[in-house]
Amino acid sequence: MSRVYNFSAGPSMLPEAVLKKAAAEMLDYEGSGQSVMEMSHRSKIYDSIIKGAEALLRELMNIPDNYKVLFLQGGASTQFAAIPLNFMNGSGKADYVLTGQWAKKAYAEAQKYGEAKAVASSADKTFSYIPKLNKADFTPDADYFYICMNNTIYGTVYHELPDTGDVPLIADISSCFLSEPIDVSRFGMVYGGAQKNVAPAGLTICIIREDLLGKARDITPTMLNYQVHADNDSLYNTPPCYTIYICKLVLEWLKENGGLEAMKERNEKKAKLLYDFLDNSKMFRGTVVPEDRSLMNVPFVTDSDELNAKFVKEAEASGLINLKGHRTVGGMRASIYNAMPYEGVKALVDFMAEFEKANS
Repeated sequence: MSRVYNFSAGPSMLPEAVLKKAAAEMLDYEGSGQSVMEMSHRSKIYDSIIKGAEALLRELMNIPDNYKVLFLQGGASTQFAAIPLNFMNGSGKADYVLTGQWAKKAYAEAQKYGEAKAVASSADKTFSYIPKLNKADFTPDADYFYICMNNTIYGTVYHELPDTGDVPLIADISSCFLSEPIDVSRFGMVYGGAQKNVAPAGLTICIIREDLLGKARDITPTMLNYQVHADNDSLYNTPPCYTIYICKLVLEWLKENGGLEAMKERNEKKAKLLYDFLDNSKMFRGTVVPEDRSLMNVPFVTDSDELNAKFVKEAEASGLINLKGHRTVGGMRASIYNAMPYEGVKALVDFMAEFEKANS
């Protein structure tokens, strides 16, 4: 059976080289006579895996020494509560920008623990743009300022970060993780679920500036206290061992393929191919304002729900799967993460052109 081109928003496709290496090592990891799935997380051999993954991540992202890297469970959604519990403990205030479903959920969770303020929102146009920010609306003594950097459902991304001054900037980078270089030093914390660009589902990576740790409120559950995990090198409890191993393989693949600068160039080339087609099509159109378009998630529609459904069905029959858009946007969405080859996007564009010709 030939492999399909999988445009899923997550869990998403992984590099084929990574899958082949994992398959080859499934029964015997580096002569140990055991699978990583069976390995004790306290063993020396597993310690080399998790420490190797952290070292690679630090190298690829150029993470400063004064930041902790945590490999956690619970998904990005668990951080919606962990962040205010750990950080909203000075003034008890935090600013949020609402650019989609995940930012809204993070904001709603924060309201349980303190004075969370929505300083801007793009809900008025179905989150199809990144709102312009007015610094006069920011809370001067906020404990942190929160954004979702790339909005998976709606296909928008911050091309410029907010200037929050001395207020720590926190960003959910789940769907743009490792897609291009970012300056980690601009943030108090970045975090993301791994199931889009980094590894299978089950791992969340949190990168936190050390001076922000140790301030969790007393009621914070132990498993949500970042200091506890930092003190135990992400081994307070059994971590998602196999997912971290796959993460390490992905990081090795990234390094072998030129690192994040090369990924950015590759991703820009793929996105340009698809956006150029959408901008010139008479049937299909993108849903995001051009200046805020994501390199990772590309939502698009026709003017007919019936035609949208037909397109998704026929595309799947042609080996282009998981193109159905989120219910709040409708239409289609192509997630073109690092592992999606240029050939996959070319196959999609060619199919779109054929479909348009056949249905015009």
